[in-house]
Amino acid sequence: MNNDDSVNDVESEATSNAPPTDPSGRPVNVDQTNTPSSTRTKEQEAEELSRKIAEIERKVADGN
Repeated sequence: MNNDDSVNDVESEATSNAPPTDPSGRPVNVDQTNTPSSTRTKEQEAEELSRKIAEIERKVADGN
């Protein structure tokens, strides 16, 4: 066994054109990277949906 072979394998992986993968090996969509602003936006959207759900639940409970 030659240690040079393992070094070459690591280099070929680093320079390969394969798409990025997560730790489990599944492809990662780079365009959907979470940034602080996108996280805030998603949190705001989640809060808005929660308010809408609460409003609908109140209407259903009132029978309207």
